[in-house]
Amino acid sequence: MAVNWNADAPWQAVPGVELAVAQAGIRYRNRDDVVLLRFAVGTTMAGVFTRNAFCAAPVHLARARLEAGRAWLINAGNANAGTGAAGLAAAEQSCALAAQALELTPEAVLPFSTGVIGEALRVEPFDRAMPDLVAALDAQNWPRAARAIMTTDTLPKLRSRTLTLADGRHLTLTGMAKGAGMIAPDMATLLAFVATDAPLEASATQAALRSAVAGSFNAICVDGDTSTNDACVLAATGAAGGAPLRGEDLADFQAALDALLAELAQGIVRDAEGATRLLTIEVEQAESPAAARQVADCVATSPLVKTAAFAGDPNWGRILAAVGRSGLPELDVGAVDLWLDEVCLIAQGEPHPEYTEARGAAVCQRPEYTVRIRLGRGAASARVWTCDYSYDYVRINAEYRS
Repeated sequence: MAVNWNADAPWQAVPGVELAVAQAGIRYRNRDDVVLLRFAVGTTMAGVFTRNAFCAAPVHLARARLEAGRAWLINAGNANAGTGAAGLAAAEQSCALAAQALELTPEAVLPFSTGVIGEALRVEPFDRAMPDLVAALDAQNWPRAARAIMTTDTLPKLRSRTLTLADGRHLTLTGMAKGAGMIAPDMATLLAFVATDAPLEASATQAALRSAVAGSFNAICVDGDTSTNDACVLAATGAAGGAPLRGEDLADFQAALDALLAELAQGIVRDAEGATRLLTIEVEQAESPAAARQVADCVATSPLVKTAAFAGDPNWGRILAAVGRSGLPELDVGAVDLWLDEVCLIAQGEPHPEYTEARGAAVCQRPEYTVRIRLGRGAASARVWTCDYSYDYVRINAEYRS
């Protein structure tokens, strides 16, 4: 089960956004597996997508259609990746069905898929479900949609933020995400859908999303694998009215978006396949942000660090070994400090005189804790969220296609 994740947190509908959910039978029986979102005229869209060269057909289409976007079509159970020309045709045909039903051009519909790789995506389920989807469009369908996009997730990830601008305008931001395995930066392995009623110019929408993803979905790791279908998209309907956000208003919006995406990203790690613990990896005193991130990623993806975390074992040797192999030039191990929450294990490269195994073990039994590493090389820092490796991670992935 998810580590300290509340699946029933309050959320807010976003003016200018309608959602619908249906059971199309794409892979699953007797469960919702397709979602349709329609956005108001004037909506601007932005997207950040996987950098995996083997990216799926819907990624190609969604990336190309951002500027014209007015609707999103999402399915779970089949990733439509590794399916060649037939997969691209299936994505195009399913979008054409939605466009016809919504009286839009096909280029206005962006497709997103998640599930098993390498299996043909049938168009017939979309055709059957489309009348029900269009008839059911409603602003209140966020919770049901958040569940419908799940695959190996155990709980939905749905969160909102609100803020009031200096001129009195009230803004709402709501997002949902899915992902529990094949999670690593580039841009994490997941689908995330965020909407706001803020008035944003297209360039500002893209810049805000890219910045927010850098510190959220691109700062999480479950298993080091980057998927073929990663996508995070943001739609700004402008329904709050007024001039496009600039200056301090835009900065306040960015802060709200950053917080929303960070919470959703943590939710994915909390609900990672088989996870029992959430680890925050903080690297401080690096010579550059890139160097700090290099070390944080190496620790976060280490199978030995993650299996020790599952055991509740404060095996600091595994952490330092990951720091040592991270590739930093001329690393001075005599300048390194290591903490687990409030407990200092290593000071200036040596075991802290007051450290005991019992104190370290007490921290490692917690459902979530912070691994803090000081390098003594500068003033830059980085933060990454990861989880432990449990027996269930192997079982879930061994049984995924069976």
